Amino acid sequence: MEELCTAVSRLRRELAAHPADLRDRTIAEDELAALYATVSAGVPEVPRMRRSLLLVAGAVGSVSALAPALARVRHGIELFDSRPEQRTGERAV
Repeated sequence: MEELCTAVSRLRRELAAHPADLRDRTIAEDELAALYATVSAGVPEVPRMRRSLLLVAGAVGSVSALAPALARVRHGIELFDSRPEQRTGERAV
């Protein structure tokens, strides 16, 4: 959980410092704040985290300067997705 919190914090900082006027910046900032709050509160829901990741990626995915930080967030979410207690026997979303 700590790795994901760190990754989300880093992306939030990098997004805040990025000078470009991104059309969906507010969406990305809101989703990152929600993702951080969810992860900080305990064991988050993987489907909700993946939805947040999709929204953030859609908002900032074309900004190459943010790609490494976004990849770290994705990796952190994938770590939760691979935990046995998170699986329900169905295909992971």
